[in-house]
Amino acid sequence: MFDTLIDTFGKLKRKILGYGRITDSELDAILKDIRITLLEADVHYKVAREFIDRLRVKCEGSALHKSIKPGDLVLKAVYEELTELLGGSVHRIAFATDRVIVISLLGLQGVGKTTTAVKLANVHKDKNVLLVPADAKRPAAYEQLQQLGQRIGVEVFPLVGNDALETVRRARTHTESTGKKLMIIDTAGRLHIDDELIHELQSIHEIAKPQYRLLVADGMTGQDAVNQASSFKEKTGLDGAILTKLDGDARGGAALSIARAAGVPLYYVGTGEDLSGLDVFYPDRIAQRILGMGDIAGLVDKVKAVEQEIDQEKLRSKMLEGDFNFEDFLEQMKMVRRLGPMKKLAAMIPGVKEADVDEREIKKVEAIVYSMTRQERLHPGIINGSRKRRIAAGSGTSMQDVNKVLKQFTVARDMLKKYGKSGMGKILPGM
Repeated sequence: MFDTLIDTFGKLKRKILGYGRITDSELDAILKDIRITLLEADVHYKVAREFIDRLRVKCEGSALHKSIKPGDLVLKAVYEELTELLGGSVHRIAFATDRVIVISLLGLQGVGKTTTAVKLANVHKDKNVLLVPADAKRPAAYEQLQQLGQRIGVEVFPLVGNDALETVRRARTHTESTGKKLMIIDTAGRLHIDDELIHELQSIHEIAKPQYRLLVADGMTGQDAVNQASSFKEKTGLDGAILTKLDGDARGGAALSIARAAGVPLYYVGTGEDLSGLDVFYPDRIAQRILGMGDIAGLVDKVKAVEQEIDQEKLRSKMLEGDFNFEDFLEQMKMVRRLGPMKKLAAMIPGVKEADVDEREIKKVEAIVYSMTRQERLHPGIINGSRKRRIAAGSGTSMQDVNKVLKQFTVARDMLKKYGKSGMGKILPGM
């Protein structure tokens, strides 16, 4: 996500920090580079212009020419303006104890509304969710919703006589009578916004009275996502947006533009095909990542979501005592895989980009470990020359690769044991 922006801002960052002093002409050159960067990322031209104007005012008010480190002041201003451009604060669904919260998902055909509806239900499974099919035109739309709903264990209301309005009406009654706290409506889409679609959505909203009308837009469409948001907001009302496919080749322009240009905040972003691939949108964290500051808070959140599956205290003790083995390593790798692609995780660490991670090397290490017998994984010290040859043949690697993995593992294990003896083990939990 935002790879183009991250690379370009990384170069700009080094250039800005290289200035001993920043004069008016140098500030003009910096702002020009930033404007070009935004436009190349498909940010709406009006949004880019407003961003540069606001940034200029903030920088000029910082007395850059008097500062010892003017580059730091410029980067601070860029970060603050990027955060504001992305929406400023985090927007979340506000639930109530005394009533059902209804979310209506809008959008054109093919943007991923049905999958997003299920992902959203998965995020809020603790609210006793009901998924409601309101797309009676697209073939197998209800069947798709039903199948995906079953995978996450969420109830899907049946389509009533191929009638979207009657389905929503009965689903609303069912939701209230069964004590559910969240109802998510998967509405129909079209190839373009037309009068028939708008009329149907308005009728659905009159029946369901949703507290949240969220646009689902394809993040790879760039400025067109902003145009869709503006049009839906004008004709049906809109409370926010969800951008899908931001794990692909999206340049980021839609995410940067939609809050300011269309006047609707981003609630979530789709970050993968898996049904867990929907993340809350944090403007400040995205701004940090764009500027190469990483997203450690986001990484910690991901780890906390899955770490309970492994006895972390027991594993930490084994590390510090020097008893960590390849079986423990595989347990950790399984947990890490649950967090998402390694490239995406690496991009959340300051100074690291997705391109810095070679998934092939990681898979090679896993293949080598899986080619060991359980006894070898528990006691790496017994791996002699003949065992190495067998492991290399079984993993499709070389003896040199096996030796490298064993050496790296031994060095890491001994280092952890050394930290434990020196008392530094107290600061290692969760690492």
